[in-house]
Amino acid sequence: MQHSSSPLSSLSSSSVLLKQDLLLRSLAFTVVYATVIFVLNNFLNFWALWPGALNTLGGELPTGPAAGLGWLQVLSYVAAPILAMVHVFRLRTESYQNLSMRVSDWAATSIKAAFWMVLLVGMTDMLVSFLRIELMLEPILGSDLTSELGKPKFRGAYVHLPLTLLACFIAIRSKGLGFIWLPLLVVVAEFLIVITRFIFSYEQAFMGDLVRFWYAALFLFASANTLLVEGHIRVDVAYTHFKARTQSWVNIFGVSLLGLPLCFTILTLGMWDRTSSINSPLLSVEVSQSGYGMYVKYIMVGFLAIFAFSMVIQFSSYLLKHFGVLRGETATTTAKP
Repeated sequence: MQHSSSPLSSLSSSSVLLKQDLLLRSLAFTVVYATVIFVLNNFLNFWALWPGALNTLGGELPTGPAAGLGWLQVLSYVAAPILAMVHVFRLRTESYQNLSMRVSDWAATSIKAAFWMVLLVGMTDMLVSFLRIELMLEPILGSDLTSELGKPKFRGAYVHLPLTLLACFIAIRSKGLGFIWLPLLVVVAEFLIVITRFIFSYEQAFMGDLVRFWYAALFLFASANTLLVEGHIRVDVAYTHFKARTQSWVNIFGVSLLGLPLCFTILTLGMWDRTSSINSPLLSVEVSQSGYGMYVKYIMVGFLAIFAFSMVIQFSSYLLKHFGVLRGETATTTAKP
């Protein structure tokens, strides 16, 4: 005689599966939230001069309002997994693949913002440098403003920063991924150097600076962009013969043991304190030694942080995608419009 499972038993099994799903999804989203909070706190520590979470926990906390700011930073890290769980619970009816596509869209937006930033800042800074060296800036803007634009910190605060904010706005509002145009821009910039050098015998430092600026962006942003569109070449003798579940296990362990630790190492070592390799040039607005070149060297150092940040987001999307495969979903599910 066969006994059918009771409704209570089925309900209990469904509850366990739901908890497991929420746990796996929350894990991926916690990685994203914790990374965003780390980068935000880095800005608050060294630009807004907040005390910092580590100083607060270590007892090196100033008195007064700064004490509250320090504990607010500590609570922000505690809030990362809580926010992730709330976010996941609100989207609990979504499939893993749809959630993966959502996170991929965040990565795409960060890459688009980086593209528009290097385009707008590169073109504008090159124009300012050209007008300065050709003595055309002072008749247009006056001697005082021309003098200020020759100072890296002024140009960074009043030219580069507004353009960066504009780039973020364009990235959020625009459709498509503008990064694919960056290789063409590099070729055009290099072609102009050849034309002006060999035909007009004219060459200035800012021209080479623009090519290096866009080249650096191309190489560092290309990794996250290529991962986003599944364009990396896989050279292997075993992976393609694995079953889908085995491939998912390989990708999960690869992301967890290699991909994410590399990105976290770049972010922590580069942004740990004021003297770190990324923070130091950004805080001092480091520029090249050529007086009339472009003032973007410090931004090129920041490309490392953008690279690691965008890769973390895309790796989190990978985790969601392959968690879904292990939970019985197929990787072909498309996201909702």
